[in-house]
Amino acid sequence: MQGKNIFASSHPLVAHKLTKLRDQNTKPKKFRELIREISALLTYEATQDLALGPLPIETPLKATDGSMLIEKIGLVPILRAGLGMVEGVWELMPSAEVWHIGLYRDERTLQPVEYYSKLPVEPTVSVCLILDPMLATGGTAVVTVDILKRWGVSKIKFVGLIAAPEGIAKLHEHHPDVPIHVAAIDDHLNEVGYIVPGLGDAGDRQYGTA
Repeated sequence: MQGKNIFASSHPLVAHKLTKLRDQNTKPKKFRELIREISALLTYEATQDLALGPLPIETPLKATDGSMLIEKIGLVPILRAGLGMVEGVWELMPSAEVWHIGLYRDERTLQPVEYYSKLPVEPTVSVCLILDPMLATGGTAVVTVDILKRWGVSKIKFVGLIAAPEGIAKLHEHHPDVPIHVAAIDDHLNEVGYIVPGLGDAGDRQYGTA
């Protein structure tokens, strides 16, 4: 499933690391390492359109024209599973701000429930990357984008590891302007809202709480 504003990585390193991530025998320590590594690779792909400004510099040989990022980046991990993605992104963009939004999916209704959000009155960034390993039903992603748009952010992207067609459709139904960058698009959701084949519960597997 490829289409407008949906980008599934075709990079061999992403495919290799995602296979290890899916493996039920991968232990939490290695699982966390893989999430960091895949997150960095996906962010590299998702930020190709960041705006640049000129920056004159001196090399050891002569003066030359360089470039610098002129957009201020905000990372918005959806608690708790999204936290594991922050370190990988920070390795590429150590100056990025991190703003936490706490949402969980009610296991009975499969609807998102917000329990934490503490954003300043005015936005402090111009670009937000929503970080969440799984785009399953799409409910939490939709609510997060709602929150960020109300905050006043002009550019929002979703960066995740695995997406289900149902989650993609839901997010694009409500926010067709938000690009979705993932490592893979899987087959479907099962009866309890888990992505198939997926990788299980990303939060539990990161923190050893399965």
